[in-house]
Amino acid sequence: MRVELHPKADEEFAAQVEYYDEQQSGLGQRFYREVIVNLEWIGENPELPRLRKSYRRVNLKVFPFYIAYVVEGDLVWVAAIAHGKRRPHYWMRRLRGID
Repeated sequence: MRVELHPKADEEFAAQVEYYDEQQSGLGQRFYREVIVNLEWIGENPELPRLRKSYRRVNLKVFPFYIAYVVEGDLVWVAAIAHGKRRPHYWMRRLRGID
């Protein structure tokens, strides 16, 4: 299944990689790898995480982030790679095409 990130989710992902790299050398790369591994898993198992209202969610294991997405036919549309404790559901408007 094809996996695509919302443009703002892609920007947030890149910014978070940069932030973690500034905190500690190599930490950004570790965050990047964890997200990519989870995106690949989602692409292979898009229906496994339970549906939460209108989206599915996979929590990262090491970092306090989750991947929120919807399945549309043969496409996994990633709305956000969001911090688990900051601004909950700020990205929900993306599901409706508003943001």
